[in-house]
Amino acid sequence: MSAPEKTAEQKTAAATQAAATAAPATAAPAAGTPAGAPPAGAPPAGKPPEGAPKPPAVSVAGDKLKGADIQVGGKYIGWSAVDDVRKRGGSGGLVTAVLAAALEKGLVANTVVLKKSNQFEAVPVLTSDVKDIYESAGSMHMLISNPTKYLRHFENDANIAIAVKPCDMRGIREQAKRNMINLDKVFTIGLNCGGTIPPYKIRRVVEEVYKLNPDDVCGEEIEKGQLIMETKDGVHHSQSIDEMELEDNGRRECCRYCIVKIATNADLACGNWGVLSDLSGKGTFVEVMTEKGAAFLRNAVDNGYAEVKAASEQAAEARGKTTNIMLKMSAKTKEKVFAPIDGDKLAAFKKELENCIHCGACKTVCPPCACGPEAKCTSFDNLADSYDISLFHMIRFLHLMDSCVSCGQCTDVCPADIPLTRLYRKFANPIQDELKYTTGMDDRTPPFFEVKLEEVQ
Repeated sequence: MSAPEKTAEQKTAAATQAAATAAPATAAPAAGTPAGAPPAGAPPAGKPPEGAPKPPAVSVAGDKLKGADIQVGGKYIGWSAVDDVRKRGGSGGLVTAVLAAALEKGLVANTVVLKKSNQFEAVPVLTSDVKDIYESAGSMHMLISNPTKYLRHFENDANIAIAVKPCDMRGIREQAKRNMINLDKVFTIGLNCGGTIPPYKIRRVVEEVYKLNPDDVCGEEIEKGQLIMETKDGVHHSQSIDEMELEDNGRRECCRYCIVKIATNADLACGNWGVLSDLSGKGTFVEVMTEKGAAFLRNAVDNGYAEVKAASEQAAEARGKTTNIMLKMSAKTKEKVFAPIDGDKLAAFKKELENCIHCGACKTVCPPCACGPEAKCTSFDNLADSYDISLFHMIRFLHLMDSCVSCGQCTDVCPADIPLTRLYRKFANPIQDELKYTTGMDDRTPPFFEVKLEEVQ
């Protein structure tokens, strides 16, 4: 595939990533940020706000911390203390270590992990066996799961730990607002996410773009704008994600305009952005967002499952820069995808929805949707109606204006290949932008849930 001229934005992103990787990391303790999630839609900053409390000074020899040093708002670099887990796990295996420690030490009764069938596909399973956690070690950018609805099946009967993408966590928070999930019984590790690629697509891309046998791939990683495939012979094969997406061989469309890249709405916000120098690929940047997150990380450190050190200010700045560059690229894609509709808007929506078979799959998978079988969208829907657009879709357009988390799952499951996420976001974007409300990023009541009585003159 020929390589087109890179845009100025892409060149800036590459330069920033390269500079961050080459920069040495220091062991200075990082300043903290206030407890809990940041204001809705606000990307995590590279530097903490003025006057924010700092975690205590390092209390052990060298730069490794004790559990007591870990505080809400602290920023750390961590990895598994077990060599095998550190090698197999994504970015040093810290997430695997924290989940294993939580299960074995009784902080949770179950964990949700991904049981792999191959390098590109896996299914989420609920387990109380730590062996399943260790077997699940390793990143997967190809899986599009639905942990929000998965958690609902347990009706808050068990304490559960789970690692999630930002959009997953947004759905979990929205279900909590609707009293469908009890956050007190769920421990969440949020993973920074640049986007996901469906398994069926990546297998085709491996064959057609990488010229490899998909069964020979034993690992994959996204780093510095490259999608890297590792084959069983230890060779790394890379392609530019930007260039692949010009041919629609890259991330899902909703991932390209996503405005939340780091899950700061989880208990721990983890990922490889901000891990510098010799720890690149071998450590995880972790930001403690809640007291529960601090307790779980302390548990892993004090019981010998994980090791952490304070993230340097330079590392925190690199993480912030990477995030901001990705957000700028998302903003450009958002502007392009949601350009104003020329001509008859109703006709445009009718055209998009004309192949709908009324299966209801989009409602079934929708993370924030808490409606039962007698919901308005289904009760008023009739296959024999003569409306230009089914009432099912009209009601869902209104319902999702302040609820859509832009996860893309409705588009993924649609048997008629209707770009539903794009259509729902055409309604949601103006409202959420105007109200400065980013669904699922904090505990604010959804704007249309509020009853506001105005004085009648």
